[in-house]
Amino acid sequence: MENNLENVNELMRVRLDKLEKLSHQGIEPYADRYLRTHMSSEIIDNFPELEGQQVSIAGRIMSKRDQGKTIFIHVQDMAGRIQAYIRMDAVGEEVFQIVSTHDIGDIVGIKGTVFRTQKGEISVRVSEITLLSKSLRPLPEKFHGLTNVETRYRQRYLDLIMNTEVRETFVTRSKIIRAMREYLENNGFLEVETPTLISIPGGATARPFVTHHNTLDMDLYLRIALELPLKRLIVGGFEKVFEIGRNFRNEGISIKHNPEFTMMELYQAYANYEDIMDLMEEMVIHIVGKVNNGLEIEYQGEKINFAKPWRRLSMIDAIKEYADVDFKEISTDEEARKVAVAKGLTIKKDDSKGKIINAIFEEYVEPKLIQPTFIIGHPVEISPLAKRNALNPEFTDRFEVFIYGRETANAFSELNDPIDQRGRFEKQVAEREKGDDEAHMMDEDFVQALEYGLPPTGGLGVGIDRLVMLLTDSASIRDVILFPTMKPRED
Repeated sequence: MENNLENVNELMRVRLDKLEKLSHQGIEPYADRYLRTHMSSEIIDNFPELEGQQVSIAGRIMSKRDQGKTIFIHVQDMAGRIQAYIRMDAVGEEVFQIVSTHDIGDIVGIKGTVFRTQKGEISVRVSEITLLSKSLRPLPEKFHGLTNVETRYRQRYLDLIMNTEVRETFVTRSKIIRAMREYLENNGFLEVETPTLISIPGGATARPFVTHHNTLDMDLYLRIALELPLKRLIVGGFEKVFEIGRNFRNEGISIKHNPEFTMMELYQAYANYEDIMDLMEEMVIHIVGKVNNGLEIEYQGEKINFAKPWRRLSMIDAIKEYADVDFKEISTDEEARKVAVAKGLTIKKDDSKGKIINAIFEEYVEPKLIQPTFIIGHPVEISPLAKRNALNPEFTDRFEVFIYGRETANAFSELNDPIDQRGRFEKQVAEREKGDDEAHMMDEDFVQALEYGLPPTGGLGVGIDRLVMLLTDSASIRDVILFPTMKPRED
């Protein structure tokens, strides 16, 4: 490691010397602007029309071959790479000598004519070349590239320079979000923004980040979900709203979890969870169709088909199918706890039947749900904001979408009974008092909003990062977040 640092420092010294010489020659190494006419891919894709035409390009030098009185460089821009052919007699000896000192990593602007070399490579014959930004640090060695995962996440800018497929991942992410907005706006939804800094965290079962506002002398929280402010808007008279925004949860980090992540939540008045199921299915099919050739993808070696209809299965039926436990035959908490122990689960002595249903589901069912699947009918204990099922009030009108064994979306018919909502908040408060710091706090203002009247409403939350993981075949959530949360270096 020390030898590598010494090599880098020596190369930087050489580049700093070049920088000083440029300054002595009156050459500005950090330009103000540059006018370009074409991206690299435009020239390559439209070569027949552009052959012999003058163009102006700009980008980073990624390779360089010096052959006496000619120099070949490859210039990389956002769209790709193109070769530039520099001859001394075309640019003049003085400019050519300056170009010969350019390093891989330098950013240049080039004017010239489009042609094809004898080897058949579409290139630009350079008439003018301008240094736009001198690179002082050497890029990673070209044959091995940037492969260290931690370095890639910490220095995403370097990852984007060296690994073109990484850039494509984030271009695809942008397309996914754009397609989602397009679908929702075309279906009458209004995009809104709600606070990130809030006085009471709610809308999910999670541990929040806490901060302090000095002027107000009060603790505030980074939001853990978008839900409660959006439902207040439905109370206020908006009938279809959505928000795409960051949530923050003070929890562990894994290939599926980052403390800061992106969600889309929507709420539709006069709809229930079955309407939202149809919407979810149609929306994802629209998105996949926009960013993928067809509705079948391959993710981590598994073929996944998004074509309708997606399977719909109740949680207790799924447990019976995959875990061979029939909760229709289990009526008490005590019986449920015995089943959990028999299944090898670690539980608390006062865990309810509903919590145990969820624990068995997570352990035995989730990993087996590879194809898009709606799981419906969640226990009321784990669904404090969902409407009870009219036929069986132990369960709620809720669904989650699972793909490749991971939750991708969560939705329900929203609880609009203020008395029931207050009672559930009170139970959550009791759980907090027992030590569960992920349980909901009492939100008096939200209950008050419900007391004014929330129409029948269906809500949906979709994990943007997990959807992007699927559609870019990315193994880790860190691969689809430009700047994932990292522990600071100790050196």
